[in-house]
Amino acid sequence: MENLSLVREIIKNDGAIITEYPIGTKPERINFPARNRIISGLSDGILVIEAKKKSGTMLTVEFALEQGKQVFSIPGNITSENSEGTNALIKEGAKVVTSITDILEEFEGTKEA
Repeated sequence: MENLSLVREIIKNDGAIITEYPIGTKPERINFPARNRIISGLSDGILVIEAKKKSGTMLTVEFALEQGKQVFSIPGNITSENSEGTNALIKEGAKVVTSITDILEEFEGTKEA
């Protein structure tokens, strides 16, 4: 296994390795959507920094919305293909993020101190 030492280090530090695939499965593009579904499921929200309109990032956003997660987006240059997704998300109701405060305010009071 290529990253066995990394796996051991994560587990040693009370982390977890979560996957739907057997150990040794190669990181193939076809497996990325399942991985991203797990990531969004474990997250309180998704921050999209840059995304093409059709991309794996936008698929992750779909998973997050299905899971009832908050979606945040940083606005991008209107002439950049890599900002089409982020700007579309804002138009569709994603919370605009221009500083960390925008995210912290959204979750304020939702977690116990």
